[in-house]
Amino acid sequence: MTGRLIVEADGGSRGNPGIAAGGAVVIDAESGEVLTELGVYVGIASNNVAEYNGMIAGLEAALERDAEASVHVRLDSKLVVEQMTGRWKVKHPDMQVLARRAQQLIAGRAVTFEWVPRLSNKRADAAANESMDRRESFRRDLQPSR
Repeated sequence: MTGRLIVEADGGSRGNPGIAAGGAVVIDAESGEVLTELGVYVGIASNNVAEYNGMIAGLEAALERDAEASVHVRLDSKLVVEQMTGRWKVKHPDMQVLARRAQQLIAGRAVTFEWVPRLSNKRADAAANESMDRRESFRRDLQPSR
């Protein structure tokens, strides 16, 4: 298939750290068609850890769809963009693990990163929030009634 894909990724944490999830949307760059939309529940984590998880999930989905595609990743996390491009160091141990995983995923591939304003990242944000909402709803359903 070899083409161009866009990954819009985001993450969120309710409490920072708190209940956290990442979200991603994979888009065909030519047609603008949304190919995949996903959320990944992270557990209790920081917003930055959730951002990395959303990006990794999006990269995995894009590369699973087309392993040869060039991928343009759009995030509203300046920290993750700067760390993935090598301009900033990854100091936090949890994020070092995630950054290494992401670097392994993209090694030898045509992948670029771009920071976008939060308002330009609504689909990925919605996917992350939906994942957190589902988890919170599930937890409420498991609570014994009083």
